[in-house]
Amino acid sequence: MTAPRRIILLGSTGSIGTQALDVIGRNADRFTVVALAAGANLDLLAEQAVATRAPVVAAATGTVEQVRDAIAAKVAASATPGPEYHPEILVGPDAATEVAGRDADVVLNGITGSIGLRPTLAALAAGSTLALANKESLIVGGPLVKAVARPDQIVPVDSEHSAIAQCLRGGRAQEVRRLIVTASGGPFRGRTRDELTEVTPEQALKHPNFAMGRVVTTNSATLVNKGLEVIEAHLLFDIPFDRIDVTVHPQQIIHSMVEFVDGSTLAQAGPPRMLVPIALGLSWPERLPDVDVPCDWSTAATWEFAPLDDEAFPAVRLARRVGEAGGTFPAVYNAANEVAVDAFHDRAIPFTAIVDTVERVVEAHDGSAFDASSVDGVIAADADARAAARRLLGLDPSRK
Repeated sequence: MTAPRRIILLGSTGSIGTQALDVIGRNADRFTVVALAAGANLDLLAEQAVATRAPVVAAATGTVEQVRDAIAAKVAASATPGPEYHPEILVGPDAATEVAGRDADVVLNGITGSIGLRPTLAALAAGSTLALANKESLIVGGPLVKAVARPDQIVPVDSEHSAIAQCLRGGRAQEVRRLIVTASGGPFRGRTRDELTEVTPEQALKHPNFAMGRVVTTNSATLVNKGLEVIEAHLLFDIPFDRIDVTVHPQQIIHSMVEFVDGSTLAQAGPPRMLVPIALGLSWPERLPDVDVPCDWSTAATWEFAPLDDEAFPAVRLARRVGEAGGTFPAVYNAANEVAVDAFHDRAIPFTAIVDTVERVVEAHDGSAFDASSVDGVIAADADARAAARRLLGLDPSRK
């Protein structure tokens, strides 16, 4: 019998992390959790630690004593406490990076934002398979990540890129004509730019299909998320930007497609959920049984497809320019967006100003001033872009 895969889970208390633990729990003979890392939700982290008996537990915030006390409280409250449980505890902003570099078969990086870059690099350097849900780390550190990663070491967890990876099994690399990334269009699909000026933060957080965190959900509303995914697709699959298209598919049953040179197109279909991509990230290249409910082909259904409105949603068009520029430009795109999203939710700027701000910061960026081949250079460009965005928005540029 094959030994269970040893899993390190980064961002365990987030949407990706909690779903991953659900998959792991239903396949306990296939996986064992060797480390958990999370941000500030110590209560849930402690609950997860007790449930999995992970030998290592890491938190970005709090103290070792706070994490230890939270775990002790969960053990005491358990109806079946089991044997004593005293995991190794790591705390601090570098805890996830340290954990990611530990010995494991698979590291699932479910952290949100560019702070996932160092853990991504640590996991790759350690030789683990990287199940990558943290697209930002690949986007901001593209040259760095690609220089470290061996062939097939990265397994995409984003549903779109997982779909492409699955479809690519149906042909050889030289037979691929183009990739088609699908987009739901977000909650404001069909609105004009003028109609988007009055959008509220509450409305932007009502994604039609997925339940995600604030940044990712807002990025889906602006289509910045789709812009990031176009850059990610280019980096993952080595396909030029002019051969990567985006089509709006509101139902999100088709997660993405690959068109081949003979005119055929392979599409991956499934419910608009993340369970299958997460499970494949953990088990690749094998499939786990009964991960999700398949499409019901016995009932009538209508699937819509429409071109992307670049005038109302210019984020994808801007992302193509950024991706083609390369260097630290993708890091700047991502960093400026994170600042603008926060400003929008603080009601300091209107919805349309998010991408407008990103564009202004990108246009002012001096790519020659930063070394994209070093972590320090990428982080410096990231910090410079955040400060520039805050200056443009009249915010304190010294904030981190």
